[in-house]
Amino acid sequence: MNKKTKIIILICISFAAVILGIAVGSVYISPAEILTVFNNKIFGIDLPRDFNLIHSGLVWNMRMPRVFLAFLVGASLSVSGTVMQSVLKNPLASSYGLGVSSGAGLGAALIMISGLSEGVLGIFFLPLAGLIFGLVTVFFAVSLASRLDKEMSNNTIILTGMVLSLFINAILTLLASGSPQYAQRILLWQLGSFSMKEWSFVYVLTPVTVLGVLFFMRYSKELDIMTFGEEQANALGVELKKVKWILIGMSAVLTGAAVAFVGIIGFVDLIAPHVVRKIFGSSHKYVIPASALFGGTFMVLCDLFSRTAASPSEIPIGSVTAFIGAPFFIYVYFKSRKRD
Repeated sequence: MNKKTKIIILICISFAAVILGIAVGSVYISPAEILTVFNNKIFGIDLPRDFNLIHSGLVWNMRMPRVFLAFLVGASLSVSGTVMQSVLKNPLASSYGLGVSSGAGLGAALIMISGLSEGVLGIFFLPLAGLIFGLVTVFFAVSLASRLDKEMSNNTIILTGMVLSLFINAILTLLASGSPQYAQRILLWQLGSFSMKEWSFVYVLTPVTVLGVLFFMRYSKELDIMTFGEEQANALGVELKKVKWILIGMSAVLTGAAVAFVGIIGFVDLIAPHVVRKIFGSSHKYVIPASALFGGTFMVLCDLFSRTAASPSEIPIGSVTAFIGAPFFIYVYFKSRKRD
């Protein structure tokens, strides 16, 4: 089976997952009803007279924005993780592991406490804070790791990221303790949630995700060359240092924007790249879009599980991804050690 056929199959699976995510919940809504609501809202086609208006509101105002946002967040995190692993040549590298998610969460928490998250402007302040703090965190983590170990081994990068994440999480806890009125919101932020998300979040994150994926596609050749090693990359005319920081910075941008809206969600950016590379090989021309599709699908299904497994209660999405991701992390870690 060629790669183009695999991409088409993955697109079909992604579409099916999105429909499933919208259909399943406290009330089942058929795909036909979903299509009817979509046509009504997008193309202005009148609803049938006997159509349940409660279902229309449920689909359009609650489930669709939630599912679409979950897909965008999963795609952003997965593509970010793919690039991080390629640039750092480290199978355990990820934005979450390097503390980017925690840093973006800290930025979002500060915006909440300051009161700037309220109103229309808050929709833009949150991702902006996530971007800035995510960038600062990843550059600090990589710089510190390079100072501690010039070879930037797996252990050094992972330990640096973990320590930085723990430190930032401690700051978040202090902020929550010092601001009781925001404590619950900050706690939920640390666990991640797609609950009560509106279309405005989808409108802001969509261009960020799409432009981010297109941006990385533009650098797919450089990413392919970098996998052969630094000497070969330099010999082929790649400005390695410049390209590295550009790609790491953009990865932090994608992660920061995603985390700023839904909170800290880990391991997606570790799982997706490994699974996709097993299926599509190492060519980033296919790996990047496939990671976006796989990551988005994975996140939609995890969110579906989080809101239905213990209904009417909701399991934090971060707990669901960690339950899957932690064993996967251990598997990748020991597999990489055997190779070394």
